[in-house]
Amino acid sequence: MSVVATRHGATLLLTMENGAVNALSVANGHVRSILEAFEAGLQDATCSVIVIAGAGSFFCCGADITEFARRNIAVDLRDLVNRIEASPKPVIMAIHGAALGGGLELALAGHYRVAHRAARLGLPEVSLGLVPGAGGTQRLPRLIGAGPALEIMLSGKPIQAARAKTLGLVDKVVDGDVVAAALDFGGDAALPARRTGELPPPNDLANAVTAARGSLRTTLGNAPQTIVDCVENITSDLCAGLAYEAGVFAALLLSEASGALRHAFLGERQAARIPGLPRDLPLRPIEAVGVIGGGTMGTGIAIALLNAGLTVTMVELREDALARAQNIIGKSLARDVEKRRISADEADARLARFTGATAYEALGPVDLVIEAVFEEMAVKTAVLQAVETVVRPDAILASNTSTLDLDRIADAVADPSRVVGLHFFSPANIMRLLEVVRGAKTAPDVLATAMALGKRLGKVAVVSGVCDGFIGNRMFEEYLRQVWFLLEEGALPQQIDTALERWGFAMGPCRTMDLVGQDIGWAIRQRRATEQPDRPYSGVIDRICALGRFGQKTGKGIYLYADGRLPSPDPEIEALILDYSAEIGLTRRAISDEEIVERCLLALINEGLRIVGEGIAYRPVDVDMVFLHGYGFARERGGPLFQADRIGAPELARRIAALAAGRNGWAWAPAPLIATMADKDAAFSTLNA
Repeated sequence: MSVVATRHGATLLLTMENGAVNALSVANGHVRSILEAFEAGLQDATCSVIVIAGAGSFFCCGADITEFARRNIAVDLRDLVNRIEASPKPVIMAIHGAALGGGLELALAGHYRVAHRAARLGLPEVSLGLVPGAGGTQRLPRLIGAGPALEIMLSGKPIQAARAKTLGLVDKVVDGDVVAAALDFGGDAALPARRTGELPPPNDLANAVTAARGSLRTTLGNAPQTIVDCVENITSDLCAGLAYEAGVFAALLLSEASGALRHAFLGERQAARIPGLPRDLPLRPIEAVGVIGGGTMGTGIAIALLNAGLTVTMVELREDALARAQNIIGKSLARDVEKRRISADEADARLARFTGATAYEALGPVDLVIEAVFEEMAVKTAVLQAVETVVRPDAILASNTSTLDLDRIADAVADPSRVVGLHFFSPANIMRLLEVVRGAKTAPDVLATAMALGKRLGKVAVVSGVCDGFIGNRMFEEYLRQVWFLLEEGALPQQIDTALERWGFAMGPCRTMDLVGQDIGWAIRQRRATEQPDRPYSGVIDRICALGRFGQKTGKGIYLYADGRLPSPDPEIEALILDYSAEIGLTRRAISDEEIVERCLLALINEGLRIVGEGIAYRPVDVDMVFLHGYGFARERGGPLFQADRIGAPELARRIAALAAGRNGWAWAPAPLIATMADKDAAFSTLNA
């Protein structure tokens, strides 16, 4: 049984015990166990009050999300919630840790709520593309008012117990033992059964709904507007409101957005698990970190480390560059104070953990060194060779390379087992993605320690094997290859960017490369021309780069930047593109937005599946996490390989074969994994296990 029943005089205490977060699971019988234990209490004539609490660190963090892929478990939760609320005996919820989602809906079914001061309460379903599905949209507004309830549901963010008490969501807040407090609260046998669902519709209903509709988020699928619809449907007839909520919940559960958002939520946790490594593998302690290089990347990495409570020693051989980096770090911390993200004392403490130096000898005591120097093999290997002579033998050596062969870098030092790739994305203190690159000789504990560091930094860390560009940049290269081909075939930059942004990318590819710096892509293409002469790009983008138009930093790129920031179409570039098409003898044609999205998306999918098939990525979901957190792929679209499953392997094989038969068909050689899964008519997600 996952519910423990104990008697305290006339009060029955039911303690839920189901895993680390006390998830409400139907598959393992947990929900049924709660209901059966509760029914037994109702039938016991000697029991006058029932208290429900959670074991471990949480009251209940909601429904088991993994079960939504198999069935609508909200149906079972509704039965439990409705039965508890209908109890003739008073029911008290003892809330500690967190009551989230279905956990808060369970708590709302109670007649009274006692919460620990540190408890958090919320309904985060909107972040999964859903509405609360077990009565939350109908009971919470009745209890605290429509305005506060909509704020909680639409933000998805939990509130602290003190605010919950002010709103009327909880009846008592305590600092000590919340279960003891709930038992004491229920000691009065005359305590009436006060049912939330019997409260009248909130007085602020109309005004709150109008205000909410005026500020709805456009992301997260239809969930935000549907939450407002549910609240608008509150009437004196609770059953009608619950039925409406149940209907829209079921529809949203089947939507692309909800499936994608749940995939993203679970994927972040899956990506943290390294196949073949025991979870109890001892990690190397990381408290002091050395950063080599005071440029944009090194400075961002240093800020991320300081923000995570680590001590940082930055080595920059040029004193002026070191001074500039220290100044940027100080300004970043001051900005956080100004925006009230941290206190002035905390900013001072972080700055006190930073030391600048101009000699490698300063790195002697550190646990980890991260080199963030120029992206050139000779430079990086020389730096790590110099560093390994001054650091401890057990210190980890990490390279921030974005494309170079980590195994070659590792072989340049005496002990390659302590070398790992830590590919931060710029700006490193903001971007959530961290590609952790495992070399052929990287020690298991070094890899596991790097992943743990990523978690400490608040990153979504994803393991990649060694290949040119790793997961993200290797795929993005094929995406850009199609973008440049589309330019020469008939599309213009603004159409490409607009089509992809409307579909769900945070920023179109032409704008992105202008922001990153067109010279970076130009350098890569020059290297590729020698290494991969059989995989050419359109020359149109190099014509633009040859004019010295490298993007925002030069005021001109594919677009013009009159104010240094906002892009505007440039007739000169549009003429250049048309002239290039004529020069290579290509008759331009009308290209639809649908073709733009199709080709760019399929390029990502094909290369992503090639990467999975080669073992560079452990799982398809790892590829998706890279693109969700590093490349602006819309969360409600799930990622390239989530989209691959929406297309289906057989249809994907057909579409790529059609592209392979067309112009530049060599770029569409299908990933072998596509044929493998098409033959089985199997989903790529089955490879995530």
